[in-house]
Amino acid sequence: MIKLQQDPDGFVRMPTIVPNSARITVVFADGTQEEFTGQRLNDLRAEALAGFRKGNNMDAKGFNRNKGQVKHGKNSVQFVPVAPGMSQKPR
Repeated sequence: MIKLQQDPDGFVRMPTIVPNSARITVVFADGTQEEFTGQRLNDLRAEALAGFRKGNNMDAKGFNRNKGQVKHGKNSVQFVPVAPGMSQKPR
């Protein structure tokens, strides 16, 4: 089992995806714990990555295509926002 610790800003460090079948325990800043599936954390990471790319004017592959120049910048996220209750996908 993988155990991740939430930082005071509400993020866990997740530089890569995890196996979908993995069970991950997230220990929140207030001391509570919640179990996530690898698939759920990967989905949260994908949402964070999409938001990062949109906020930095990148396309879906992480390229900045503004001003006629194709630039490939750092297009990944290292930290994923988590909160209690996020282990279940909203309906």
